[in-house]
Amino acid sequence: MGKINAVIIGLGLVGKSHVDALKRIGGVEFYGILEPDDELAESVAKEHFVKRFSSLDEVLSDPNVHAVHNCTPNHLHYEYNQKIIDAKKHIFSEKPLAMNSEEADEMLKLLAKDPKIVHGINHVYRMNPLVQDMKNRVQAGEIGDIRLIHGTYLQDWALFETDYNWRMDPEYSGASRCVADIGTHWMDMAQTISGLKIIKVCADLVTVYPTRKKPLESGRSAFKLTTGDVEYEVKKVTTEDYGAVLFVMENGVHGVFHCSQISAGRKCRFDIEINGSKASYYWDQENADLMWVGNRNEHNSAVFRNPNLISSECAEYTYMAAGHPEGWNDAMRNNLFAFYKFIREDKRMDRDKADFATFFEGSYLMRLIEAIVESNEKKAWVNVRQG
Repeated sequence: MGKINAVIIGLGLVGKSHVDALKRIGGVEFYGILEPDDELAESVAKEHFVKRFSSLDEVLSDPNVHAVHNCTPNHLHYEYNQKIIDAKKHIFSEKPLAMNSEEADEMLKLLAKDPKIVHGINHVYRMNPLVQDMKNRVQAGEIGDIRLIHGTYLQDWALFETDYNWRMDPEYSGASRCVADIGTHWMDMAQTISGLKIIKVCADLVTVYPTRKKPLESGRSAFKLTTGDVEYEVKKVTTEDYGAVLFVMENGVHGVFHCSQISAGRKCRFDIEINGSKASYYWDQENADLMWVGNRNEHNSAVFRNPNLISSECAEYTYMAAGHPEGWNDAMRNNLFAFYKFIREDKRMDRDKADFATFFEGSYLMRLIEAIVESNEKKAWVNVRQG
């Protein structure tokens, strides 16, 4: 098809990254926005010369709109995604896909009616070039049989009891916070690199602050420090600040990860290690241009991202010359580039494999979240519900 017109719904923290990434992709037009904050919406519309929509119905009734990015809070994903799918627009949604697996399954049922609708979910980390390279190497057997997978995802934005936003409220975020918000990124990474599903979990979830102080002032970002005298409302909190998960994958591969939003000094500490029968690979997103290779009978080594040497399957995801770091914004660009290339090449979700995360993966991650929550409640191993 020709030029693809895209609309972004929600211009919060991640919505702005969608704007930036769209502007870097050829063949895609940043066409319009839907944002309830009048001042923000007007500012973005003027800066980028895009159309400002007043409602979702107006977006979906516009024949010039081909794709919609849903960057709303979790509780709106199901309603908005359903309507976007019904309107036969391509859809790229923020994670987690829904509030529960039942909602996610309903989306898949709708999508099954029209495999031409391309659907993606924003698990951005998998689209780092070295992660794609690691995936291809592992699945080609370069490290032998996979034995163990382990790692972390640590942040500190919820370190203080005065840190509060909608993610703390199950009504808006769902039954899980830390695992659903960042643990899903780690699980998506582990499953992407290995090509295996996590099928069994044993979890320990911890809510350090059973109550938090919610600032009465509106519009305060959860990712900014509280300064000065601020009035608060005490709110009960049931979602976890920290989670540790033992897991078993298909083929009997074992692993463990832990995630935290209360680890002081850790802003986005996301790392993963794959141990095989021949070698190990390790990647840390804070040093995204480097992959460590571990060996038993020879020296360990490091693979530096180099577009001249990277595998042909990954070449389109890296473009800066070696030594010029690529990072999160570049992975975000790669994510949307892969999504829109899939559309331009008239690929179908029922027959073609995508490098970006789809609603299929997003739906399975919802089942993983629920199994982890159940495991924590029962203090026992829980099997993940299969389709």
